Amino acid sequence: MGKKSLCLLISCALLSYFVYTPLPDNIEQPWKLMITWAVIRCGASLSGILEILGFPPYAVGYFFQVPPTSDANVTVTDTLFNKVPVRVFEPKQKSSTMRRAVFYIHGGGWTAGDARWITYDDLARQMVNKLDAVVISTNYRLSPQYHFPTQFEDVYDALRWFLRKKVLEEYGVDPARICVAGDSAGGNLAAGTTQKLLDDPEVKIKVKIQSLIYPALQALDMDLPSYRENAHMPILLKYDMVLFWSLYFTSDKVLREAMLANQHTPVESNHLFKFVNWSTLLPERFQKGHLYTSPMHGPADLAKKFPGFLDVRASPLLADDSKLQGLPLTHILTCQYDVLRDDGLMYVSRLRAAGVQVVHEHVEDGFHGILLFSMSFKAGQRELNKYLKWLEENL
Repeated sequence: MGKKSLCLLISCALLSYFVYTPLPDNIEQPWKLMITWAVIRCGASLSGILEILGFPPYAVGYFFQVPPTSDANVTVTDTLFNKVPVRVFEPKQKSSTMRRAVFYIHGGGWTAGDARWITYDDLARQMVNKLDAVVISTNYRLSPQYHFPTQFEDVYDALRWFLRKKVLEEYGVDPARICVAGDSAGGNLAAGTTQKLLDDPEVKIKVKIQSLIYPALQALDMDLPSYRENAHMPILLKYDMVLFWSLYFTSDKVLREAMLANQHTPVESNHLFKFVNWSTLLPERFQKGHLYTSPMHGPADLAKKFPGFLDVRASPLLADDSKLQGLPLTHILTCQYDVLRDDGLMYVSRLRAAGVQVVHEHVEDGFHGILLFSMSFKAGQRELNKYLKWLEENL
């Protein structure tokens, strides 16, 4: 065997070692998921290098952005809603009636993501085409440059701006047919802002539907069964989710280390654990014999320095039952192989107990981000089609 052949063989072996990731047997197109995961890891590493060289965090994301390009069916415009950048997607065909609208909040762990990313741009176009809807895809300032509550306030300010009668009329939107939706960190922001709308006397127009796609809903317990089972499952590792949570509140690594050890909540906040107690809130089939252990308490000064992780705006699962009762029709999508699975499942249980109408879709072979990668995965496109069909029938 020649030197070139040997080098090629070694290179292929190393590449295969890097790409290969053990996956559950029922994952559809496993090698495509492995390759996607490898590309994401490479992008994260490259972003880290660029950050050392002086570029903004997650600078690689700029390569995934697309300009506001209209086509034969959709008019696309970048604008500002109360100083917050948004991308607006409108059907080109004239309508004799007011249209439904989706106010969409992107994911990305509050540190990355953009309404201008090709994946979110494509998602919004599919919503316009299949729902004949106006879609507002909002941005918000990101950590680690900005911390909570900046992200929440950006999204809420943009949403309040959109919900004004004058703005809805400008875009031809029916005020009785509005959905607030988001995935992952965007699902977190969608849940939090929808809760806050209930207490805002200045907002006269309420949303008809909140749609939460594999949302992050609590930062108290990092040892749920879904965190245990999917700690190393693409597209979202347990370590990465804890990193995103901690960076949402602070760049101080002390909070991250405490959260990784599940020792960050002070004893004074012990009463909050009833809202995230998976032993009572998870259906039996998701407990699978896991034993519940109460998280160990952290130092009180940690919560005093970084109170955000105890704030209901950051952890919507901490809302009291009386607060949940006024929420609109809620759609929640969870995936079996996702560290955030149990956040969504617990919210389903709590909302139903509070009398809220909930439609829960669980994807047995799904992984975190499945809808975002709908262009690449058959399962993703299948679930997206089901999701859009449900919105069309209910919004």
